[in-house]
Amino acid sequence: MSDSTGVKYLVPVKQVDKSIKLTDEARAELRSIGMMDEKGKLKLKGVSAKMLKRMKLESVDCPVLKAEVGFVQCYVCKNFHSRVTGQVYCKGEPF
Repeated sequence: MSDSTGVKYLVPVKQVDKSIKLTDEARAELRSIGMMDEKGKLKLKGVSAKMLKRMKLESVDCPVLKAEVGFVQCYVCKNFHSRVTGQVYCKGEPF
């Protein structure tokens, strides 16, 4: 699906019953960029508490990691480009 914006994948967002835990690597990355405090509470700029709660109950099948990950982890990934009408535009670059 590659186009001028560098987007390689169009990944659908799925609803889940129980939130998917963040990996230790994702937690370390969130702490290093200031989006998580030392107690493990997420602090995403521009995202309300209500929206964050909804994001925790969503997942995507990551084409880069080849695994199902929580949307919060996808949202803070360097490959995340945007989300429009329930689909994530992913750049698909290797880490």
